Amino acid sequence: MVTKAAVLCGGEGTRLRPLSNYFQKTMVPIGTRRRPLLEYIVRLLGHNGVTEITLLTGYRSEEIERYFGDGASMGVRLDYSRDPEGRRGSAMALVNALDGGRLRGFDDLVVYYGDVLSTMDVRGLVSQHEGRRSALTLALSRDYRAPVGIARVDGERVVAFAEKPTLPLNVTVGALALSRESVPVLREAASASDEPDLMTHFVPRVIERGMLVSPFYLDGFWYDVGTTESYEKLDSELVEKNLSFLV
Repeated sequence: MVTKAAVLCGGEGTRLRPLSNYFQKTMVPIGTRRRPLLEYIVRLLGHNGVTEITLLTGYRSEEIERYFGDGASMGVRLDYSRDPEGRRGSAMALVNALDGGRLRGFDDLVVYYGDVLSTMDVRGLVSQHEGRRSALTLALSRDYRAPVGIARVDGERVVAFAEKPTLPLNVTVGALALSRESVPVLREAASASDEPDLMTHFVPRVIERGMLVSPFYLDGFWYDVGTTESYEKLDSELVEKNLSFLV
């Protein structure tokens, strides 16, 4: 089975402004070593044996291409699919790469969001995906820590309150694996919206088709660096503790 990866790193990073005025959003410095966020992702994939990686770029793509080159210094093989003007959305970015021949020949494809740090067992994700013969496998975390306080209200009275509680929800953690059989559904989703999104338009459509969508639970560290607030709260020591094996 041939496994390749695509990393979504083409957005403008509006939620990371003003930081993204100075850096392409996946190039923001992370940890005490100040390595780009995207470097941790590329190295994570390579560490798990996924060495053929396409970076789906767009906004300020030159910054990414100049830094990473062909990926040889990180033990992977990189190529790039740059989104043309007027074709936006994560689902469209993937279709653009397919149409451009950048992902030719895969059996299973790992799609990873470029603003998420994790210690994900990507090898385990792919192994489970293949073993269950799933059309799609979603990487999930079993619990979600709410970023705000939650009140329980009875009539006109607040009867309980918890500050940023952990909720028993299965939440996506910025990665999925898909099989070739789901590509026609991806193309349908991409043509049905002006800015087609993988999670909003593609995943529900696969489920509606009755195709097998499986969960893969992440037990380790993960962190969404997608907003200025989350970036400012990211503890550099926490990064070193969890991700030092990558850099």
